[in-house]
Amino acid sequence: MRATVLAWGVHAYTALGLACAAGMAVLIVRGDDQSFRLAFALMILATAIDATDGWLARRARVGEVLPQFDGRRLDDIIDFQTYTALPLLLVWRAGLVPDAWAAWLVVPLAASAYGFCQADAKTDDDFFLGFPSYWNVVAFYLYVFRLPHPWTLAVLLVLAFLTFVPTRYLYTSRAGRWSTPTNIAGGAWAVALLVILWQWRDAPRWLAVASLGFPVYYMVLSWAISIGRWRRNA
Repeated sequence: MRATVLAWGVHAYTALGLACAAGMAVLIVRGDDQSFRLAFALMILATAIDATDGWLARRARVGEVLPQFDGRRLDDIIDFQTYTALPLLLVWRAGLVPDAWAAWLVVPLAASAYGFCQADAKTDDDFFLGFPSYWNVVAFYLYVFRLPHPWTLAVLLVLAFLTFVPTRYLYTSRAGRWSTPTNIAGGAWAVALLVILWQWRDAPRWLAVASLGFPVYYMVLSWAISIGRWRRNA
């Protein structure tokens, strides 16, 4: 009985991501600067839940205790909303691409759907295969930096294209050689994002620029690992 309650508790914890998604949707529809700020805060909360529910699920042995309920499917449903659909909706609602180009947002949306549906989206050696749909991070920086529209569209399309390139990206919630340093750096990055959201328009510009160091580190290291593997297998 105790194991069953714990297992359902973990699923309920995962389902908190749905509450985050609902709040994000309401805030994005409102469409003002403070609403977007709160929507980004909910994206961070949803990411924190997603980063920890797998560890809790393994500890509670949810697959063994509740074999009739697929927690991974619930997780994917929530993740597609909080990592992809709602961040891209925010990109449109915030006017980060002009209305005349809004249809292009279907490209990253479709690319992410493709990525989510790949059987090997998460490899046996604990990597993501192809760009792992971090559109919440992309939306945040596009909103903060307000690039010219052509540059914004270029970022979206290049990252959508990378979904189809079989490059390994770090999956740091699983154990691995680079997990510890990356998680430490990721923790510092998360703190920086929270400070930016707390201070918002009063946050120093340099902090936003400096915080980009972690996404750059993540991408460069992931590509370095992939290129190294390609060379060894050539």
